[in-house]
Amino acid sequence: MSKVQLSQIAGIVAMLVGLMVLPNYLKYHHQDFLIFLTINILVVVSYRLMTLTGEWSLIHIVMMGVGAYTSALLSKNLGFPVWISMPMAGVGAGLIAALLCFPLFRMTQFYFLIGSFAVGEAIRLAWIFFVKPFGGSSGVSSIPPPELFAIDFMDPIPYFYLVLAVVTVCLVILYRIENSRIGLTLHAVHWKSSLSESVGVNTWKYRSLAFIVASVFVGIAGALKVHYLGNVTPHQFGVGTMVFVLIWVIVGGYNTFFGPVLGAIVLSILDESLRDLEEYRPAIYGALLIAAIMFMPKGLESVPPSIRAWFKAPATPPPG
Repeated sequence: MSKVQLSQIAGIVAMLVGLMVLPNYLKYHHQDFLIFLTINILVVVSYRLMTLTGEWSLIHIVMMGVGAYTSALLSKNLGFPVWISMPMAGVGAGLIAALLCFPLFRMTQFYFLIGSFAVGEAIRLAWIFFVKPFGGSSGVSSIPPPELFAIDFMDPIPYFYLVLAVVTVCLVILYRIENSRIGLTLHAVHWKSSLSESVGVNTWKYRSLAFIVASVFVGIAGALKVHYLGNVTPHQFGVGTMVFVLIWVIVGGYNTFFGPVLGAIVLSILDESLRDLEEYRPAIYGALLIAAIMFMPKGLESVPPSIRAWFKAPATPPPG
């Protein structure tokens, strides 16, 4: 194992230890923020898996809603334990994604983006139209929290530890997928689609696989969210939320695994600091997006390597 890999592992372990200690020193409101930030990290990383094929969708947050509704209905209406309904949320989102693969992946690039938006809005409007079982615009309330021994998961600190454990496992799986043969093939489908097809790669199959796997993990993220909130409504998964996810990924950078994580953390903290400027948030986010595209086209993930390169650059020798 190289020194770089050892330093990365040590950094990740230190970060996890810090996250386990941090909630005990935060106020209740900030503990809530930390829970949603951790869930959002899973959302953006799972979305990045989809972008590896070169396709950007506007349905990802709706698939999060599919997982949320699946877990909510299974646990409340059918009495499933939350420990079963949460993984079933991922399965439900993955099944819906599999059904959508045939119509959606007959389109590519801009047409796929618009098609995914149309299908996502159709699903969201179905939640509003069908009062049973989705509850209409009011959604589903009184969703039960997880139960394990005498642990009170209504308390944000135990629930944060649960979220941290689930998200960590999901991120490890997503990282392994990206660095496997499947991940390399997804990159090839993006950059050399015609060449990939010429050597026997079924590009439709791999685009569909990325979409399904991303939907599975964002469905789990949706279940984590609603079992903490205790309610789910269609308005939680609108296109406005999807725009924030896009900005997190673009500003953070999507060329590496940790770029979207960095974007979600930095912009979520910024968003939290702008609570008193609610009416200016869209303008501020728009300005940040434009600035990132103009001055940091590779995102925030390009800043640390640039700093390291600047410090390692040899000094200019004196004339003569």
